[in-house]
Amino acid sequence: MFTSKELFERRRQRTRSKLRQTCKGQLRLSVHRSSKHIYAQVIDDTAGITLAAASTLDADFKSASSKTADVAAASVVGKLVAERAKAKGIDAVVFDRGGYIFHGRVKALAEAAREAGLKF
Repeated sequence: MFTSKELFERRRQRTRSKLRQTCKGQLRLSVHRSSKHIYAQVIDDTAGITLAAASTLDADFKSASSKTADVAAASVVGKLVAERAKAKGIDAVVFDRGGYIFHGRVKALAEAAREAGLKF
C-alpha cells in the first residue's frame, strides 16, 4: 500500500510528464496549495528560473484580502500572478496543477489568471 504522500507524488509526476511531452519549451504556471496558503509561479524549465510568482504571503495580497485559505484568496493570487507575468511580457503558459484535482482553490486560481489575461 502507498501512503497518501506517495500517491500525491505519483499524481504530480504523471501530470508533469504529460506536460513535458505535449508542451515542450513553454512556460509553466505551477500551483502549490497547503491547508493555510496557496502559491503560484511561472517557471521557465529550460533555464530553470522562476519568472513571476504570487502567494497569499505577499504584501500585495495582504492589503487585498484577510483570509488566506479560501476560494476568494486563490482568485486574488491568480490575478496577481497573471498581472506580474503580463508585466514581464508573458502571455501564454501551460497550467500545472501538480497532484491536485482541478477543483476549488486550484480552479479559482486558474480562472482568475485566465480572466486577467494569461492564455492556457
